[in-house]
Amino acid sequence: MKITNFFKDKNNFGKLIILIGILIAMPLLILPFYPSDLKYALSFCIPSIFSIIIGMLLTITLKKESNDLQWIKLLKHSHVTVLFTWFYGFVAGAIPFVISGQLTFSKALFEAVSGWTTTGLSVMNVENTPAIFLFHRSFMQFCGGLGFVMVMVMFLQGKQAMNLFSAEGHPDKLMPNLKKTARITLSMFVTLLVAGSLGYIFLGMPVFDSVLHAMSALSTGGFSTRTDSIGAYNSIGIEVVTILLMVIGTTNFAVLLLLMRRKFKQVAKISEVRFMVLILATFTALVSALLFYKVYSSVGESFRVAIFNVVSALSTTGFSTVTYNDWPPVAIGLLIILMLIGGGIGSTAGGIKLTRVYIVLRATYENLIKRISPSRKVSAPFFYRAQGKTPLERELIEDTRGFVTFYILIYIIGALLLSLTSNSSIVDSMFEFASAFGTVGLSIGVTTPDMNTGTLSILTLGMILGRLEIFIVLIGIYSGISLAMENTRKMFLKVHEIISTPTRTLFK
Repeated sequence: MKITNFFKDKNNFGKLIILIGILIAMPLLILPFYPSDLKYALSFCIPSIFSIIIGMLLTITLKKESNDLQWIKLLKHSHVTVLFTWFYGFVAGAIPFVISGQLTFSKALFEAVSGWTTTGLSVMNVENTPAIFLFHRSFMQFCGGLGFVMVMVMFLQGKQAMNLFSAEGHPDKLMPNLKKTARITLSMFVTLLVAGSLGYIFLGMPVFDSVLHAMSALSTGGFSTRTDSIGAYNSIGIEVVTILLMVIGTTNFAVLLLLMRRKFKQVAKISEVRFMVLILATFTALVSALLFYKVYSSVGESFRVAIFNVVSALSTTGFSTVTYNDWPPVAIGLLIILMLIGGGIGSTAGGIKLTRVYIVLRATYENLIKRISPSRKVSAPFFYRAQGKTPLERELIEDTRGFVTFYILIYIIGALLLSLTSNSSIVDSMFEFASAFGTVGLSIGVTTPDMNTGTLSILTLGMILGRLEIFIVLIGIYSGISLAMENTRKMFLKVHEIISTPTRTLFK
């Protein structure tokens, strides 16, 4: 099969599995710099080679259009393809930890899910973890932030590519051509990765740590090479660079493209950008005041701690500079709100997303104005996106309210279940599940290496639902069940026809 024909083919499930195999092998590139980790090479080679072989076999199999292979239609459905690909990525990403003996399978799966979903919660002692596994975790976050389909779209084309792109949760095309969208996004993030790494190195952070922290910050992931995260370096300069990278990571890809083209006036109009600035300013002031009143004696120190952790929570990155044991409950509550709100809707961040929260608040405001205004007054509300002026239509409002309602409902159930399984206070459980569900990674102490299976499972499920934005998971499961039932029905009809044919012949 020619390579051009391989990527023109419309059956993409196998190719996405091949892509995962290639990504799993990337940590092997650091072995020349860390020869002592050569003993772990096989831990990455096995899942990588296996994935590539399975992907090739699936690609060949899925080319068949035989009616006898009804299950092929299941894997060709966009939402099912995306869902299966991500779940395969979770398992494949966990295997190196298991083969090497670093973690049990359940904990390895938790670590891989935390990586690919850009959450950052961890059950590993990073101070004693070999460099190749630290790179593996951060690289999963960097690629998970972009998405498997986003990377693969550079080689795909046609309607199927757009269906997969949308099914993975990417709301916008940055360029008229989808392939150019993926390439410009990847080139932006590679450029920013290099710039961020150089910034860290200039400020005294080791080269290896610099690259990994830049990966995690841009993907709003939060995996660190230090137990105390960014706080271990105790450097204002490193904190400033991290804040900049976290803000970039949580900003809509389309907005970043406008900034790179120096269209600052257009960016200043965007409702999501204005809303983000307002939230950051308001919550930083509130948290600073609370910390100054309850924890720190210095205004400067209170502001320094507040702005870093507020940005980390809203961007859903999860880096920290302090522990939260001595924080007042109100400040913890403010961080929970920020983690639930989340970052930009077309970014690597998690949470409800800024645009959705803005739309709900704006719709509520418009409804209030309508109630107190003369009945004859007609309004046509709108807001600004990177693509321009957008009407605030009823269908958009209803869809957004539906998502937000469902999100809050799952959050409440998850927090209650977590409180039950972990024996933690309801406040601690609300914080930890908001962190997992919003793919943040901040921990108040519930996530530990020795947590029980129930707590591990709830947090893992929360991370998956948060990264794939709930409806992608539900639609994928529904589509899979519907197609499976349809295929089963056809199979029974065929069996019935085969059995009944001799009977009809006998009675003729």
